Amino acid sequence: MDPIRLVGESVILREFALTDVDAVHRIIGDHRVTTWLSFDSRNRAQAEAMIRGALDRAQSPDRVEYYFAVDVANELVGFVRLGLAGVRAAKLGYAIGAKYWGCGYATDAARTAIRFGFGHLNLRRISAAIGPDNRASVAVVKHLGFTYEGRLRDHVFTNGAWRDSLLYSLIAPEWRETQAASSGVEG
Repeated sequence: MDPIRLVGESVILREFALTDVDAVHRIIGDHRVTTWLSFDSRNRAQAEAMIRGALDRAQSPDRVEYYFAVDVANELVGFVRLGLAGVRAAKLGYAIGAKYWGCGYATDAARTAIRFGFGHLNLRRISAAIGPDNRASVAVVKHLGFTYEGRLRDHVFTNGAWRDSLLYSLIAPEWRETQAASSGVEG
């Protein structure tokens, strides 16, 4: 299979490579980042295992995950994931290294992944489960047109405790409507 490369406004989403291990470890080994994720900080060996797993799953003929490096000016600044779940549905996840927070990379990466999901993958629904205290991530999905669906109680065990998640979703017709409105095209 040919590697996928998606171009956003400021980011490029690309398939991972083994050379990304150190950059990924800087992100998932940083408690400032993982405090907001569904898993605890990981060491370098775990970062390498994560990348190897993503590479293996990317080669599957029945691919159920699209895990991309978020690249800015040839530097890995984060990652974004669409995990296929259900009928024409996916779960969206993303993380950006702390030194790049506030630059708009999460929004652009998520937008680019969503466009791929609704366009190329023909998804009907994309959801995101976000920790209740993660205001920045909630702002990203709201900005992209997601709708709040409810609270998942004791959804993940991370950082030594159970944590709720806020569930947001976006469906293809809503996405198309927001894209048409932002481009000035009438439906």
